[in-house]
Amino acid sequence: MRAVTVESCTGGYVAKLITDVPDSSRWFECGFVTYANSAKRRDVGVLAATLDAHGAVSEAVVREMACGALARTEAHRAVAISGVAGPSGGTARNPVGSVWFAVATREPDAPRVSTRHEQLAGDREDIRRRAAAVALRLLIEG
Repeated sequence: MRAVTVESCTGGYVAKLITDVPDSSRWFECGFVTYANSAKRRDVGVLAATLDAHGAVSEAVVREMACGALARTEAHRAVAISGVAGPSGGTARNPVGSVWFAVATREPDAPRVSTRHEQLAGDREDIRRRAAAVALRLLIEG
């Protein structure tokens, strides 16, 4: 199995943790850091209409991020993360600590995708660290 990451609020933290492990190049293909919406569109093909309709921190967007990463790589599994790490930027719909995750697994006809939402507590670093831990767990569990 080869993996790819697509990160927004974690800014590459998951890819860093993966590459801290010796020989991770055997199973880790690459990581995309798509912090800006323009990067989400350009690098992994998130549709502008999806961003407009749902916002960057949404189930629909992480689903497209994960599937887009699989379409652009030879990886078998992708994990995507988008959230609000704070301390500002929170809204009533997505308060600080709101993080969406998606895991897409390559299948013959179309990727199989599962999503998850977490409301994480703490300061910016805590939220980013906790989000990275959740993403790694989801990537491993599939």
